Amino acid sequence: MLLALLLQAAIPAATPPGQPPATFVVEPVGMAIAGFDSDGDGRTSRAELDAGVRRSFAASDTGNSAAIGYIAFADWAERWLGDRNALPSPFEVDSDGDNRITLAELQAAFARVFARLDVDRDGFVSHKELLTIRANAGRTMGPPGKKKR
Repeated sequence: MLLALLLQAAIPAATPPGQPPATFVVEPVGMAIAGFDSDGDGRTSRAELDAGVRRSFAASDTGNSAAIGYIAFADWAERWLGDRNALPSPFEVDSDGDNRITLAELQAAFARVFARLDVDRDGFVSHKELLTIRANAGRTMGPPGKKKR
């Protein structure tokens, strides 16, 4: 009897058919845009975006020089995007290639992202528009270096 119970516990139960697992993903820049929603309505307008970018830039431009270098941009990205290497990269943002990022360049980069994320073109980016659904993500992920058999 004990052996039968042990064998039953060792055999995994069959997974019932249904909806495959999915993962919801938000780009780091999307998290920043969501954080710029100042009135708490769950969506970010262009005015809120511009004000949020301005506030975040001012917090990094401690010398009030109207520009930040790539290292200061990495610090900005870590604080506002969650990682120093998150996109947009400083090379993408620095449109004139002078190795300095101005508020205007940062706002232009965010405006491009905003336009891409505003799927319904209503002038707002909602949380729904920020989400990307990746089906079957749970099935393909695993420990690094190990292949499924």
